[in-house]
Amino acid sequence: MIQTRGERTFTVFSAVVMFLLTVFAFLPFLLIVIASFTNETTLIRNGYSFFPEHLSLDAYRYIKSSAYIFIRAYGVSFLVTILGTAIGLLITSMLAYPMSRSDFKYHNLLAFVVFFTMLFSGGIVPSYIMWTQYFHIKNTLWALILPNLLANGFNVLLVRNYFKNNVPLEIIEAAQIDGASELRTFFRIMLPLSMPVMATVGMFMGLAYWNDWINALYFVSKPQLYGIQNLLMQLMSNIQFLNSGQAGNVLGAESVSLPSTAVRMAMAVLGIVPVLFVLPFMQKYLTRGVIIGAVKG
Repeated sequence: MIQTRGERTFTVFSAVVMFLLTVFAFLPFLLIVIASFTNETTLIRNGYSFFPEHLSLDAYRYIKSSAYIFIRAYGVSFLVTILGTAIGLLITSMLAYPMSRSDFKYHNLLAFVVFFTMLFSGGIVPSYIMWTQYFHIKNTLWALILPNLLANGFNVLLVRNYFKNNVPLEIIEAAQIDGASELRTFFRIMLPLSMPVMATVGMFMGLAYWNDWINALYFVSKPQLYGIQNLLMQLMSNIQFLNSGQAGNVLGAESVSLPSTAVRMAMAVLGIVPVLFVLPFMQKYLTRGVIIGAVKG
């Protein structure tokens, strides 16, 4: 198709604008990476800079001194993210499937219940009592997984709309005529035809699990169950304590000088690097899954 002069101008203008937006979005992360390799004294004296006077690996040396703890925390975060995302996708899609079926008698009532949870919640105290006294998940790995399984009704509605708008009812009826059960129809037809929205929702869930630190704060007191986010918070608290005057009083010595600002930047880099590796593989599904799944059905 031949573009007119106005269309070519708009295409070039749009490409330039998107390039600039991409650069502006990338620059803060680049600044964090550079700051993590900057000498602490230079950071305090000159602030953040893309061209620091002195570079240093002190922040990463400090983190390396706790390498085993970091590896364990990464393992916990990866395990929680994988299990939580897989189970969450299964529950979300199985809840969205009957909501998408117009021949299901209570699909509107079920949709109302899901939408209601987006507006109101039980609150922190009732949730804590429920999970600790009735489900007994305190200080277990499930404390990092279960509270987030259905924390976002938007994901359920997103999958429901995708099922409803992109999987023709005729395919389901044909499967029923062939003698397929509802479970077989769901696993052999609905899920394979819904990879874009499943990948999109899976990415949302995975990011939520990877970045979560609230559940461990509420339900976990064992350091060996800390994920990477909680470990980073704990290390920052330790550094702030050691750099404070209280550390000298407790230890009977002068306060220890640690690269607190540079370590904070290094921790941010370590927390986001795994996400940067996964995101490009999910990008092709993201736009299609959100746009199509968000259409009102």
